[in-house]
Amino acid sequence: MTVSQKRYDDEFKRNCVEMLLSGGRQLKPLARELGIKDSTLRGWRDGYLCRTDRPDGVAPAGATPREMAEEIRRLRKDLDRVTRQREILKKALGILSGQSPAGMP
Repeated sequence: MTVSQKRYDDEFKRNCVEMLLSGGRQLKPLARELGIKDSTLRGWRDGYLCRTDRPDGVAPAGATPREMAEEIRRLRKDLDRVTRQREILKKALGILSGQSPAGMP
């Protein structure tokens, strides 16, 4: 006996997640109403919240702690890169403006 797994199209998944996020509904009752497992809906929601191709590019207020930690890690990495770039530009400006480092004629 084989158990077939149901396949849902992306539009159905997106609509279910939008109902969950914008409707203020509880996950389990909504999943029951839609005829899907609550773990399935939870997975769709988590996948939606992690997507990087969202139009606004920002994690919504309902993001999980794991997603927020990933976002913090990414932002710290970006901050480090930008800080290094700024320091390089400051040094280049000093060189190009003719200022000599302390102790150099």
